[in-house]
Parts: sequence; structure tokens; C-alpha cells
Amino acid sequence: MKTKLFVVYGGKSVEHDISLKTARTVLSAVDESKFELHPIYIARDGRWCGPDAQGLASGEAAERLVAEPAHDSEAASIGDILLRKLALPGKKVVLPLIHGSNGEDGTLQGLLEMLNVPYVGNGVLAAALTLDKAMSKLALAQAGIRQVEHRTLRREQWLADERGCVAWLEDTIGYPCYVKPSSLGSSIGISRCENRGELAAGIAEALRYDAKLVVERELPGREIQVAVMGNEEPIVSLPGEFIHDNRFFDFASKYSDPRLRMSIPAEIGEALIGQVRALALQAYRTLGCEGLARVDFFLDRDGLLYLNEINALPGFTSASMYPVMWEKTDGTTYAKLIERLIDYAFARHEVRQSLSYERLAPC
Repeated sequence: MKTKLFVVYGGKSVEHDISLKTARTVLSAVDESKFELHPIYIARDGRWCGPDAQGLASGEAAERLVAEPAHDSEAASIGDILLRKLALPGKKVVLPLIHGSNGEDGTLQGLLEMLNVPYVGNGVLAAALTLDKAMSKLALAQAGIRQVEHRTLRREQWLADERGCVAWLEDTIGYPCYVKPSSLGSSIGISRCENRGELAAGIAEALRYDAKLVVERELPGREIQVAVMGNEEPIVSLPGEFIHDNRFFDFASKYSDPRLRMSIPAEIGEALIGQVRALALQAYRTLGCEGLARVDFFLDRDGLLYLNEINALPGFTSASMYPVMWEKTDGTTYAKLIERLIDYAFARHEVRQSLSYERLAPC
């Protein structure tokens, strides 16, 4: 009997459309001789629905991905979909493909843990930590991993004393700097600031998406990425680099610049490649990652590496850096990569099933 693969995508996040792109690619690549596809689409208002999987790999895939919710409330739709889908007999696994909030931040993972179903990717704590830049930076600093100078700014601080916050950031971070929502990806809500006016505007923009921000000093240099995969004994790919002419690698640059190209492996020396891979592994373990993650670094003009961030659900289209890095590293195709990640999901679930949750006998 085929393994039932529940692919969850869409969601209330501002990265909804990116999730759709990822889901289209995954659903068209899965080996249907091994897996029985069960797409679960979450609409922008949070309601869940289950479109028919038939024909998803054909030319009508884009239309069939999005279905109208059939329930009046978010809670009713979640209960209906999960009761019907997870009650199906046979081996089953969930593949969460929701980027950002309510999917990549530990909330969906917590639901799946309570349902006791295997799922691909990071667990509750690692998902929450990696999406929250401010918290992950604290944990990585505790592990002694070099990072760019930064400060965390909360909404209540800004509302209480805008001028004081600007003065504090100018004194400690300076210009140019970047203002980022703490818990968001794909460069959404990020601004590059060169003066006081741009800093205030950047903070206002970022606060549209998050109540906690990270303000970071600009580090001239290059951005190097590396893919990590696995549970207890993770493995690391060759590093890659996007080649572009943009001062700020923003959302438009990432997703619509025709001049953008990948360089895999990145054009750096063997010793530096070794450092990148070792640091990525250290960061992955520090944050308790399992399944997969992409680790991003800055390389300054003196050859020093600074960890930028860890992405627990990296871009996963056929043209995204994460799957391409694995293909260039060990020849793993896109379809095989999905299968390897599913294998890691089952392996982690088996370990957790072996743990005892029975109440200890009273003393």
C-alpha cells in the first residue's frame, strides 16, 4: 500500500503565495508510484480544505491547488479535514509547506505532535526558535557563534519613546543598517536605512508585520548559504551563493530578477568551505534542528564568517537554492530529496514513540 502524503500549504502568513509556489513544485515532483497525495490547502482566512489530488501534476495543477473553503469557521474546517484525512488507513506522513507564521513557527508542528502523526521538518522548539530572529540570535550567541552587531526593538518601546529609540539605535548600530521583522522570511518588511528618516520609516514598515524587530548593522561582503539535512547525524551540502548586483537583496530581487544566478559551489577556498560547513552544523545542532534547514552566512572583506540566520523551511521550488545545493553536492534529485526528508520524519517519529510518557508510580 502506498504511503499517504498529506501536503499542507497556503496559510494565513504573508508568505502565502510563496507557499503555493513551493506546493506546486512538490506535488508535481512526488513519485506517485510510492505516495498517495492528499493536498490540504489553508486559505488566507485560515480555513482548511482538501482539493482533489487527481491531476495535480498536470497542466491544471495551478488551478486545482486552490479550493474554496467549505466551512464557516476555521476551527470547524480544521476538525473536519483532520478527522477525515488522518482517519484513513495505512502509513501516513505530513509535509508542512507553509512559510512564515502559523506554519513555520512551531504552531502547526505542535498540532501534529498532539495528533501523533509523523511530519517532515523541524519540531516545535526548533521551528519557533529559527523563525524568531531575536531569540535565535540569543541562542547562537550563547554558543559562541559570530554574528553581526544587532539590537532587538519591541513595539511598546517604540510607541513609548520614538526619539529615544532612534538615538539608541544610532549610538549602538549606526548607518547603514537593516530593520527586520523578527519572525518573518523572504525579506518581507525589511528596509535598508541610511539616515534617521529612513530608520523611522523602516521601523514603521516592519511593525506592520511583527511587534518585535531586529535592527542590524550592515556588513559589506558576500552572502553564502549552505543546506543541512538529518536528525541525530545531520549532513551538510556544498555552499552556494546568489550572484546579483543589488545592494539590498530584497523580495523582488529574490523572486523576479532575471539576472539572478546561482554559484554552487560558492567561489571560496577549500578551507573556507570547511568552516562554513562546520559552523552550519554547529548552528543546526544549537537550535535543535531536525529534518532540514538552510543556514545563511555573511562573508566580510577580511574573510570572516558571520551567521546571518537559519531558515527551517527554505525555498523549495526546483530553482531554489536548497534543493539545487543537494543536487550539486551528491546528485540527489528533487524527488529523491523529498523522499529522504520523509524518511527522516519517520525515523524521528519512531524514536519519539519509543519514549515513555507513563506516569511514574507514587513514592
